Amino acid sequence: MFKKLSIAAVAALTLSTGGAMAEVVTAYTEDIDFSFEGPFGKFDQNQLQRGLQVYTEVCSACHGLQYVPLRTLGDEGGPHLPADQVRAYAEQNFEVFDPELDDFRAAKPTDLFPGSNLESAPDLSLMAKARAGFRGPYGSGMNQLFKGMGGPEYIYSILAGYTGEEKEEVGTLFYRNTAFPSGWIAMAPPLSDELVEFADGSSNSVSGMAEDVSAFLMWAAEPKMMARKQAGLTGVIFLTVLSVLLYLTNKRIWAPIKGKKVG
Repeated sequence: MFKKLSIAAVAALTLSTGGAMAEVVTAYTEDIDFSFEGPFGKFDQNQLQRGLQVYTEVCSACHGLQYVPLRTLGDEGGPHLPADQVRAYAEQNFEVFDPELDDFRAAKPTDLFPGSNLESAPDLSLMAKARAGFRGPYGSGMNQLFKGMGGPEYIYSILAGYTGEEKEEVGTLFYRNTAFPSGWIAMAPPLSDELVEFADGSSNSVSGMAEDVSAFLMWAAEPKMMARKQAGLTGVIFLTVLSVLLYLTNKRIWAPIKGKKVG
């Protein structure tokens, strides 16, 4: 009797372990050659404007950008919209609660983007910095300097990683996604081909829109990236010139002493 119970227990453990192993999924993050990567990279203004359009027409229904001021849409190095367009964009797309009026009013450029409309929908302000992709926060410093941490690639891979498979668990519908850590995600596919129409005629395939909005969210997380890179490059050039001058000065000062012959 004991032998039979032991065999049954081993068999059950084997089956449960096999089932658990079958659920192990390796998330895949695709490497995208974004224009802003590397020490000399910079944001593509047209791409950021397309990404803003995708966010506004698709993502903003659930997700917010509560740490991003609307006025920064006109900043150089970002979408760089004219002041009148920034004002019109804010007024036409968002409402904010004004404590002085005790009511909602049309948003102004001085306001922030609204927060998420759903509690389960994370804010996207810092998503591109918070979610590391294949390079990760533990990669080498030089690798991150030249290629970044992979946050935008992670966002792109999530948006483009739906396979069309679905399953329901405990009353919740899950969707198969090759980039999500568990392999299944509760967010329905937000993008579909030709969902957004771009004025410049750019590709509005799922991959094209995913790349554009990922670049925009990288800008939302790092709006001063271009200024920081420029300051860093200026600092490197200055230190290089200073090092050369110090070397030449050192040689000139010690030349008379080193040139003397002993004895």
